[in-house]
Amino acid sequence: MTTYKWHAATPLTPEGAKDFWDVRYGHGVTPWDRGGQNPALTHWLDEGALNPCRILVPGCGRGYEVIELARRGFDVTAVDLAPTAIETVAAKLEAAGLCATLVQADFLRWTPDSPFETIYEQTSLCALLPDQWRAYVRRLSEWLMPGGHLFALFMQTNRSGGPPFHCDIGAMKELFSSETWAWPMSEPEMVEHSTGFFELGVTLKRL
Repeated sequence: MTTYKWHAATPLTPEGAKDFWDVRYGHGVTPWDRGGQNPALTHWLDEGALNPCRILVPGCGRGYEVIELARRGFDVTAVDLAPTAIETVAAKLEAAGLCATLVQADFLRWTPDSPFETIYEQTSLCALLPDQWRAYVRRLSEWLMPGGHLFALFMQTNRSGGPPFHCDIGAMKELFSSETWAWPMSEPEMVEHSTGFFELGVTLKRL
């Protein structure tokens, strides 16, 4: 198993998060980066579970998923805290002749003009401090229209500390409670990662 070091050298605070992530993108210290889109996204697209719509990608990083969604005809809005990440995505879109709305912002404070039909959540939750998770999930429910879907990938590290923080599936079911979210009857799909960690892919419906 690959040794994976993604822990902050100093405690990661909300105030210092922008610089923390921007420095890592600027210097290429991004071990979570697959170098391409998540295979779960390819699967959801190819099987028809995810079809062109107005979609939000919070914590878009280098934007592999943003590019693919735009290429497939989605109306994409991508948000990231790190300016370098947004600049990278903008350059990729321009080179590919594609369009998307890019927003450099703290998404715990950002508000869109209107709710989205779909949200693709891959790396934001596990990168946030656990005491921010409930605030983030409230934001997700506000950003997503009733009846909309959240395509989520929950990071599994099986260790304490982070980022990335372990998103225990039992804790996720409590966090994304049945009062607001409908969970599928099927078991989550495992998505392997070269770091030795893996993700659990789940599609939730906003009630």
